[in-house]
Parts: sequence; structure tokens; C-alpha cells
Amino acid sequence: MQKPYIKKYGKIAHFTIWTVDGQYIRKNIDEEFTNFGQHYRFSFIPKDEFWIDHEYGPGEDQFYIDHLLVENRLMASGMSYDKALMRADQIEKKERSKSALIKRIASLDSKHLIDDIHKTLLRKYSKNVNVWIVRGELVRGLLFIDFTEGGHDKVYPFVPEKEIWLDDELGPQERKFVLLHELHERYLMSQGWIYKKAHKDSSESEYYCRSHPEELEAKLQLEIDRNK
Repeated sequence: MQKPYIKKYGKIAHFTIWTVDGQYIRKNIDEEFTNFGQHYRFSFIPKDEFWIDHEYGPGEDQFYIDHLLVENRLMASGMSYDKALMRADQIEKKERSKSALIKRIASLDSKHLIDDIHKTLLRKYSKNVNVWIVRGELVRGLLFIDFTEGGHDKVYPFVPEKEIWLDDELGPQERKFVLLHELHERYLMSQGWIYKKAHKDSSESEYYCRSHPEELEAKLQLEIDRNK
């Protein structure tokens, strides 16, 4: 198979499930593709396929498949994406709550929970704001089921002040592009921009650097310096 396919994961009902190269998709097809997708959310995905981004933090595939089955069925019957997403999230959250990992961590107090979520501090990019690789499965299972790629304290109330979080499912080669997005978005929101407008501007900056990677480091340093 040609890109973005990596390998066939399996089948469920009449759907073929593929592990795909998310980085390739975000650079060449649609920058909004995150952990998984189906046809009625992303029209470039064939109707009889589910796509799951190649995982760098394995163990969540079945949660994504449960989600996709509900989302696809509801959208195929005419429901809007937002409503289908809410229903699918409810099913996914219910399934996640049964996992041994979530049961073990759920009993921790908030401070210890954050300690468990924090994985690696990226010191090179942490100046006025700390940049953490975090355990995305814990964030999705306990705090916000739609957390993908990254986030920061100006958007998510559960992220500590002056922190940016990057999902540990991101491959190392993608982290800096997502970090650029989060830094730029955080700066704009600190200047009074609403999230929707800041997100759009940050997506444009991220997409530009995916096509011009030679400019990435300079743009990162600019955003690091102006985030306070």
C-alpha cells in the first residue's frame, strides 16, 4: 500500500482498520487529523475503513475503535459531527474507566495525579513556560477524553499554570511542530485572542513549518521568548 497506510490492524463488522502515518496525513492531506478518523469526519478516508494513527504509546486502540463505531453509525444516519462526537465520547469514556491503569490512578489526589501524568520535561524548550511530555492515556481517561497532540494552561483548566503538555503518542519528529502550534496559540490567547481565532492562526503557522522545516527552530525560539 502507498502512504499513509502502514499496516492492516484488522477487521470489525464490514470495516477494515488501518494503522496509518499520521504525520504524513497532517503534512500532506489534513493537519486536523489526530489519533483516529472515519469517513464522515474526514472525507478522504474510504467509507469502509477506520484509520488509527501509528501509536507511540500503545494500548488505546480498542478505545478508538469503540469510538469510531459509534461516531460512524450516528453520522451515517445524519447526525451532526458534534452530537455524534459527544455520544461516542460517552461510550469511549465508559470503556476507559474499566481499564486497570485508570482504576489504579483514579484514587490519587490532584498533586500526585499531575506527577503521574508528567513524563519528561523538555528542558531545551522550557524557559518561562515548562514543556512536558505527558501520558496521554491518563489525560484522556481521567481529565479530558478529547485531549490529542498537545495543550496548555490557557485552554485547559487542569493544566498547571505556565505549562504546555505534549501527548506521548506523538512521534519525536512531530513534537516540535505541535509545540510551535501550542506556543503560538498560548501567546495569542495571553494577548486576548479567543481560542478559535488563536487556534486557526496557530494551525496556519504549524502547516507552514511542516512545509518549510528549515524555519522551524527559529520560529520556535521566537515563540519561546515571547511566552511568559
